[in-house]
Amino acid sequence: MTGAVQSSVDRRQELSWVLGGPQGGGINASAELFARALARGGLWVFANIEFHSNIMGKHSYYRVTAAPAAIHSHLDTIDMLVALDEETLFGDAPQRKQYPSHTGHVHEVVAGGGIVYDADLKIDQTRFKRQDVQLYPIPYLEVLEQALTSLGRPGQARKHIVMRNTVALGASIGLIGYDEALVEAIIRESFKGRKAEAADMNVAAMRTAAAYARDHFSVRPRAQLRALPEGERRHHVMMKGVHAVAIAKLKAGLGLQTYYPISPATDESVYLESQGPAHQLVVIQAEDEIASINMAVGAAHMGVRAATSTAGPGFALMSEGIGFAAITEAPGPVVFLWQRGGPSTGLPTRSEQADLQFALHPAHGDFPHLVVAPGDLEEAFYHSFESFNWADRYQIPVLVLLDKFLASSFFTVGKIDMSRLRIDRGLLYQPATPERDGYRRHALTANGVSPRSVPGTAGGIFSTTSDEHDPQGHITEGVENRIAMMRKRMVKLETAAREIPSSFKLELFGPGEADVTLLGWGSSKGAILDAIPALERSGRRVNFLQIRMMRPFPVQEVSAILGRSSSIVLIEGNFSGQLGALVREQTGIEPAHRVLKYDGRPFSRNEVVEGVERALSERQPEVMVSHA
Repeated sequence: MTGAVQSSVDRRQELSWVLGGPQGGGINASAELFARALARGGLWVFANIEFHSNIMGKHSYYRVTAAPAAIHSHLDTIDMLVALDEETLFGDAPQRKQYPSHTGHVHEVVAGGGIVYDADLKIDQTRFKRQDVQLYPIPYLEVLEQALTSLGRPGQARKHIVMRNTVALGASIGLIGYDEALVEAIIRESFKGRKAEAADMNVAAMRTAAAYARDHFSVRPRAQLRALPEGERRHHVMMKGVHAVAIAKLKAGLGLQTYYPISPATDESVYLESQGPAHQLVVIQAEDEIASINMAVGAAHMGVRAATSTAGPGFALMSEGIGFAAITEAPGPVVFLWQRGGPSTGLPTRSEQADLQFALHPAHGDFPHLVVAPGDLEEAFYHSFESFNWADRYQIPVLVLLDKFLASSFFTVGKIDMSRLRIDRGLLYQPATPERDGYRRHALTANGVSPRSVPGTAGGIFSTTSDEHDPQGHITEGVENRIAMMRKRMVKLETAAREIPSSFKLELFGPGEADVTLLGWGSSKGAILDAIPALERSGRRVNFLQIRMMRPFPVQEVSAILGRSSSIVLIEGNFSGQLGALVREQTGIEPAHRVLKYDGRPFSRNEVVEGVERALSERQPEVMVSHA
């Protein structure tokens, strides 16, 4: 239950790189190529994108952070800014008049950092108002023309103008000194088969731009980054949250995935669609979320491992179906809730941690269901896999709380230990003889779990209904039966709390006793872990309690840990401090301070440090942070 906090990364060895441009301009491809090349060099990499919910045109940017030691989050400061347009540099002029903070990214570049931009923008360098950064105007189109001419394609630069991204990437690689051969290898792997010609063009663009930057600028930016020696390189896999969850589902034996398109959940289902034929998996795009949940409930009753994935607006339509699954004691489904900014359609492409209370109380009445909230990709993999075991074992719906940040962020992940994976289908009905009759699907048991049958089981035919029913599944409103059936269903939570290992419920990072305990959940984990070394430099002993199992809540374990802390600082990405409310409800312990963020963007490690320092030094009960 106790984990070690990684030592802090030397900022001189860390690169914070940002590529910005108009949405739909292809920054994703270049940034993710770079991230994979960094990982290929043995570095730890974290990368995430911020983009608008429109299709084209609006400003988007991709952060890539890399270091030779473990990192889990991004920095607000930038070592190398790479711009495809003027808005990346200075922000949107009409927006600046209404919102002065819309000033682009130039102010985020550290002293000694570098800014690569398109020389064709004809920007007066006095506009940068920075004497402490290096400016690198690169004529993107001219360099691209040189690269294509070297391949016998003169005059085609405008035809392939999307490759300006590769030119910008190549220029920054040349300036920071990273190994071009690693980047070339990743480009060629990304453009295989019939796309080999595109690989040649992109490699030429990258190498020509790198050479141009080296030849024309003698002063290098402060940040220089090298791949580790080959013998020291770790085997890292670059993965997004949607892929970690989808692969876990395949390993768990998922048979049916239902969904209705919604950001940020759709990418997971699209990936599963591509894998379905090889894994005996059916993926159905339903007509709406109501159909999605009810299809999944029906499949679960048929013995199929079933799941549905959605976001807050879609989950709002699933509430009746979740109650239906619980009262009929379906073995699932497992519902994957990818949180985004709300309420209503809110911020479709932004991240938030504001659906915790919703997940805890998703439908009317009292009924059992599990809620688990992994904090990184490895936890997302293992918890997603295990959620199907819990659904089968306790015959209840399971909710896995994730968010847009985990969905679309690109992480280096160590080798996942597949030997840990064990499929448990729970208690199945085994008739004494094939002719035996009298199967009771909802038989009263001490632990709340009745043997379930699957189609084709001799003597396993049963009735069930969404009305209250007796052990045979027949509708009744009898008082004694109602009391017995309510107790039977609800005791499943006690059974689950007793049987599920603590490693799935929570983890304490750092010393057992500390001056300050940081309390958090979900995707804020990475920024909190990365912030701890900076917080400890003030002389405080700091630890971090990450809660993963929200229902059934680990009351005794949480109470014991928080009871030893001199000061508790709650950190979460919502307005009301929803985990704090849950902790207070379950344990009676009130965190002394709350550091909250609700601007639709994930916590940076800078914001965690700033928020905690302000809360403690200024004795503020609540601090809101936003560096966006």
